[in-house]
Amino acid sequence: MIVITPLYAAILTLVYLVLSFRVIGVRRSAKIGLGDGGSALLTRRLRAHGNFAEYVPLGLILMMLAEIQDKPDWLLHVLGIVLLSGRLVHALGVSREPEDYRIRTTRMILTFFALITGALSNLGLGGFASLVAAT
Repeated sequence: MIVITPLYAAILTLVYLVLSFRVIGVRRSAKIGLGDGGSALLTRRLRAHGNFAEYVPLGLILMMLAEIQDKPDWLLHVLGIVLLSGRLVHALGVSREPEDYRIRTTRMILTFFALITGALSNLGLGGFASLVAAT
């Protein structure tokens, strides 16, 4: 029974909606219907929203596939927590002006860790995935 991935999917969906509402709020206040209208704030909010939408689905698919294969619960929680943490911190950081690029690097590392670990665990290959396969 798949029970862990839906938990993270639900939480990540709520974050996605918050990011959506932030974009809508700037669009309404600046009266910008399409594009960014030259607004630096809207551009940042659009990228935070878009970047979230680009990475999260793949992370959730990898989690679901790992869960279907009966990978350990702790691995699924690690993937979910790291993906959620990376995307939350990224969304908050990209939304700020000026952006701290040291933090940006950290948040991308978290996201890439979740994606790489999810991919390797589904392939049963290398490093962390080998440790997971042994449990």
